[in-house]
Amino acid sequence: MPSSPLVARIAPHMWEEPPISGTKGSGAIFFSGCTMKCIYCQNFEISADNFGVQIDARTLAEEYKRLEDMGVHNIDLISATQFLPEILRSFEIYKPKIPIVYNCGGYERVETLRALDGIVDIYLPDFKYSDDNLGKEYSGVENYVETATDALREMLRQTGRLTLNEEGIANSGVLVRHLVLPNHTKNSIGVLNILKENFGDEITVSLMGQYIPHGKAVNHPKLDRKITKREYNKVLDHLIDLELDGFAQELKSADECFIPLWNYKKE
Repeated sequence: MPSSPLVARIAPHMWEEPPISGTKGSGAIFFSGCTMKCIYCQNFEISADNFGVQIDARTLAEEYKRLEDMGVHNIDLISATQFLPEILRSFEIYKPKIPIVYNCGGYERVETLRALDGIVDIYLPDFKYSDDNLGKEYSGVENYVETATDALREMLRQTGRLTLNEEGIANSGVLVRHLVLPNHTKNSIGVLNILKENFGDEITVSLMGQYIPHGKAVNHPKLDRKITKREYNKVLDHLIDLELDGFAQELKSADECFIPLWNYKKE
């Protein structure tokens, strides 16, 4: 990645969780690149192929203001870690009056997150795996479980549990996503157990059923299909049994129509 951000899309986004997108949308900024290399990433054109337009911190700050003026509920920074120095500079130029969302894969250093303390209002991380071997095989990362757990603990330290305003829109806190993978209900149940054991009632979970094979997963013997209703319900039942607070995505979300167009153009 270059030192200045590569962005693939900047626009209101209606397909996040209800407290994030609300009725007016989230002000989504999709950055190119990622801290992980998930072989099934639905955004692989930007996470792996580096599609995007290079902009500087001032232009980024101007985009915050433009989105804010459009009436979005928040500024949603999606996979931004690799550009953190310029992003920090952008907030010195302009800090929006609406919440800042840090939307990431959960594989973050605590030191990185501490640089965002006082800037980010809402953390929206994934928690993908309960097995380090899956993290290495599917996402090319080492020591996933401990790294993601430590990162989540730091996020909670900064913002606390998820809080909503009177309209049901998130003001602050942490909302943890977990994507159910085909043939891997054991992994998903393990993730929910980790979240419950480490964070209890402080955590809010978004259980996602939108998996569609993309990238290298198209030809993978375990990842080459959508999840079944039976698989999803097995994980959902465990979420309910653990009494974890959160959201459950409808399986009809597993549709390519929900993948954004990468059409950002610098004027």
